[in-house]
Amino acid sequence: MNELEEKLFLLAKDHLADAYSPYSHFHVASALVTDAGEIFTGVNIENSSFGLTNCAERTAIFSWVNAGRTGKIKCLLIIGNTDRPISPCGACRQVMSEFMAPETEVILTDSQGDYERFTVEQLIPYHFTEKDIQDGANK
Repeated sequence: MNELEEKLFLLAKDHLADAYSPYSHFHVASALVTDAGEIFTGVNIENSSFGLTNCAERTAIFSWVNAGRTGKIKCLLIIGNTDRPISPCGACRQVMSEFMAPETEVILTDSQGDYERFTVEQLIPYHFTEKDIQDGANK
C-alpha cells in the first residue's frame, strides 16, 4: 500500500471498535478519500431488524454525500475483523456504482493488513444505472 492507503487502513482499523454490532459481533469499518484529499469513515451499524442494518462502506459514502459530495471518491478501503480481506455485500456494491466511477479503486483488507485491490467495475460488472431507469421510463 502507498502512504495514503496506509493512512486509510490505520484510520479504518482504529474505527473497527466503533462498529455497532451487538448481534453479530462482526465489526467492519471503512475509510474513503476524495480527489480533494477529504477523508470520510464509516462503521457497520446493526439493528435488531437486520434488514435495517447499514454497512460500513455505505456509512462512509453517505457521510460524504451528506457533507456535500465535494470532489470525487478516489479510493475506498474496507476492513473487517476477519482472517482474509473482506468483500462488500451486493447492496454496498450497487451504492458504490452509484457514487464512484467504474475505475475507482476499492481496497479490501483484513485486520492483519492483508489486502486485495479491485475497481468498482470489477466488483459489480453490468450494474444497474440511471440509464436503465431512463430507458424503462421512455417506453
